[in-house]
Amino acid sequence: MAMEATAVGCVVCVVGVIATIFLLYVLNLLWLKPKKMEKFLRDQGLKGTTYRFMVGDFKELEKMMIEAKSKPMRSLTDHHIAPRVYPFFHKSVAAHGKTCFTWMGTRPLVHISDPIMIREVLANNFQFQKQRGGNPLTKLLATGLLDVDADQWVKHRKIINPAFHVEKLKHMVPAFYVSCSEMIHKWEEMVTKESSCEVDVWPHLQTLTADVISRTAFGSSFEEGRKIFELQRELGVLVMKAAISVYIPGSKFLPTKNNKRMKEIDREVKAKIKSIIDKRVVAMKDGESINDDLLGILLDSNYKEIKQHGNNNFGLSIDEVIKECKLFYFAGQETTANMLVWTMILLGQYKEWQTRAREEVLQVFGEKKPDIDGLNHLKVITMIFNEVLRLYPPLGFLRRLIHEETKLRNIILPAGTLLQLNTLLLHHDRDVWGEDVNEFKPDRFSEGVLKATKGQASYVPFGGGPRICIGQNFAMLEAKMALAMILQRFSFDLSPSYSHAPYTIITLKPQFGAHLILHKL
Repeated sequence: MAMEATAVGCVVCVVGVIATIFLLYVLNLLWLKPKKMEKFLRDQGLKGTTYRFMVGDFKELEKMMIEAKSKPMRSLTDHHIAPRVYPFFHKSVAAHGKTCFTWMGTRPLVHISDPIMIREVLANNFQFQKQRGGNPLTKLLATGLLDVDADQWVKHRKIINPAFHVEKLKHMVPAFYVSCSEMIHKWEEMVTKESSCEVDVWPHLQTLTADVISRTAFGSSFEEGRKIFELQRELGVLVMKAAISVYIPGSKFLPTKNNKRMKEIDREVKAKIKSIIDKRVVAMKDGESINDDLLGILLDSNYKEIKQHGNNNFGLSIDEVIKECKLFYFAGQETTANMLVWTMILLGQYKEWQTRAREEVLQVFGEKKPDIDGLNHLKVITMIFNEVLRLYPPLGFLRRLIHEETKLRNIILPAGTLLQLNTLLLHHDRDVWGEDVNEFKPDRFSEGVLKATKGQASYVPFGGGPRICIGQNFAMLEAKMALAMILQRFSFDLSPSYSHAPYTIITLKPQFGAHLILHKL
């Protein structure tokens, strides 16, 4: 009996020790470590919000976003959109300074809006790597090249680069033209019935860019790829919900309605893309030429890389190719549609710029089909796009994770710190751009981006450094084709029913659509 009692006592003691260790671990993770990091940042002179147990600033962030989305902006010509798009971040930076910190759960989020610091972060992509951790379900939307780091990023970029080479882009211009023609034809049918017609151009532009990426990436029409886009769009909404909520480790396995739906969408999208890839692989084995679209070029480049080194490890797996295809869909469609919709909204307001752009298009092409040489010589339209991307960048911020203690200028960042490069705030910084920062003035880019920014890293709509967006030339060429064809056939004004309400679901969108009055020329 005494031995049994001793054994039970030992078990109780061991369990007590384990429980104590676990509690200390949780206490450190959820309170002691964050408070220590907060003190470390404050001791260096940084200001910021006070850490709140486990949730950080999530509740305040979510509350302010919901409130901001509840009503449109008062003025149609108010381009100071940060208070509506990122109300919590805007308020925090205004209160604590351009370099300050807030909290994403238990991690400090250090905000950077200084061009010199931003250049250093973007230039050193091996040191300042992409964010890891957080809610893993947010990774279902788009990973691939966007998400890999270090040597993996080098491998992915090398294999994908040929798909976006300028010579390959030339062969995609006819696909741009076909997709744009279909949208223009629909608009002409709508306007023919009346001398003018109100159209919400936002869904049409989304369909256009979805069609373009379907044709150029997969050689298929939008009808074939439409389901993937619908699923990706639904996933984007669910991902945004997950991104602004506290992630409890292991909760991705819980059978919640959102979790189940996100996983269902992921499985369905992967299956559809894998089906397309499988057909291409069979065609490759049969000796057919398949490198006339992005997927074909990617598979061809991947095959050559493996063959050159005689090792599959030097190429991408089928799962990695699927991830790159998902990224084609997401990045290729979203950013161009956003750029086009904000351009049309702004040109609907600033008619003198619409007139200047149309005069340039008619001077270069007349009523002829736009070609790549002419598109590359559209100076006024390039200025307009640059200013649109300054005022309404597709991504409002870029995030990095500090993996080990790192010095950035005069700040030492502890391991585990998140770094946020505030693109939107930087593009609207009065100290950088001047008193007219919130005005639509494409003339500021009349001598190019380098002159407008005085060589500073103050304009980063496509990121910067080695990780600059690989598809930016693709997006600009597609957008130029679309706008040139629209200007050849229509003039347009903002409709009285348009509500100015920029908001973000991953990328910057018009919350209530883009209602314009189209007039056929």
